Amino acid sequence: MSEPRGPWHRDAPPPAPPRAPRRGWRLVALLAGVGVLLFLLSAAFPGRLHTADDWSWLAQGLGALVVVSAGVLSARQINWGQKARHAAIWIGIVGVLFVIAAYRDELEGVSQRLRSQLSGAYPVAAGERRLVVTQDDQGGFFVMGKVNGQPVRFLVDTGASDTVLSPDDAHRLGLDTGPLRYDRSAETANGIGHGALVSANSVAVGSIELRGLPVLINQAPMTSSLLGMTFLSRLESFQVRGRRLYLTGRP
Repeated sequence: MSEPRGPWHRDAPPPAPPRAPRRGWRLVALLAGVGVLLFLLSAAFPGRLHTADDWSWLAQGLGALVVVSAGVLSARQINWGQKARHAAIWIGIVGVLFVIAAYRDELEGVSQRLRSQLSGAYPVAAGERRLVVTQDDQGGFFVMGKVNGQPVRFLVDTGASDTVLSPDDAHRLGLDTGPLRYDRSAETANGIGHGALVSANSVAVGSIELRGLPVLINQAPMTSSLLGMTFLSRLESFQVRGRRLYLTGRP
């Protein structure tokens, strides 16, 4: 039979929970793993760490690794299977980034080819002053340009001595063609045509822009305006390789 509980009676305090095992060995294991990693990296990439920036980058990366790892290891209960999966995911991500960095030149060429195929007549930048135009199914090089800031679709024609605007494009650009004198002969792929010479404030293809370019307004209807030698000859170079036309502007 239990004794009666008096007014000053207090229950015995619950037993203290067992102390978690010391986690110092985890930190030691982490530091040892970092040391092994440094040794393997130095053996695999000798001479890579030879500047202050290299060592600074390494120190920042190792510091971030230690902070994150210490937070993980300080947890009371660790699901090692889950942590292993997460580590495998991060290793895969880092591996993909290494592959991208190692083959960045080849991947850049692939991306340029994909963009050129999907962009239609829009030129694709292949450098600071270089553009790529892809040939269409009929064998022509069409490119979207701008005349005085307004879009114009050009057929690149190395056989045309002049850059020629069709009457439709000239009207769309707001040019008053009524007073023009069509006293200039323009040699095109379709023969000799007559045009009126004007000066465009700017003719641009992608990042390449020429100012004060002479342009002919053709008198007869045309299926497309022409980007001729008055534009192409002012470039640093233009060349056809396969189904691609490369335009390089001057500095």
